[in-house]
Amino acid sequence: MILFSDIQFHPLSEVGLNALGIFVILIAYTRILGLRSFSKMSSIDFAMTIAVGSLLATTVISKTTSLLTGMVAIGSLFLIQGFLALLRSRTKWASKVIENEPLLLMTDGEILYDALKHARVTKADLIAKLRESNVLKMEQVRAVVLETTGDISVLHTGSDTQLEAILLDSVRRLDDE
Repeated sequence: MILFSDIQFHPLSEVGLNALGIFVILIAYTRILGLRSFSKMSSIDFAMTIAVGSLLATTVISKTTSLLTGMVAIGSLFLIQGFLALLRSRTKWASKVIENEPLLLMTDGEILYDALKHARVTKADLIAKLRESNVLKMEQVRAVVLETTGDISVLHTGSDTQLEAILLDSVRRLDDE
């Protein structure tokens, strides 16, 4: 362990100390840069969560990755994610380059088969999401959106309630292209 280069630790003690150290650093980074770091609001956020988990595990159990290396690697990811989030919030072009737009898969009870094909989502996947969302009739479905994170959102109602346009503001339709 590089922080204690003159002291010899039992291998299991070293794992425990690395786990404690990297966990403390992870909490500190999260407190400094915010909980957004582990959200799934965008595909970048989702990738960040996976990458941090991988680095955390590698730092804890790898004999070749020091605690300091893990701290710097995870800190670098936090900084990159923070920079990209700032860039996306300040410029439209960065947001378009970095993020995918959500895609409309179904509207007003009608399945958009070209959108399913484009997104590589099967009809069976879509129907499973409808069941998961307690849709009882296709006519209840106002919209189904494939979000930037890969999640599928189902907007439905049991009445003739119209969907507010703002809910589909940034959602693209293949027939609009």
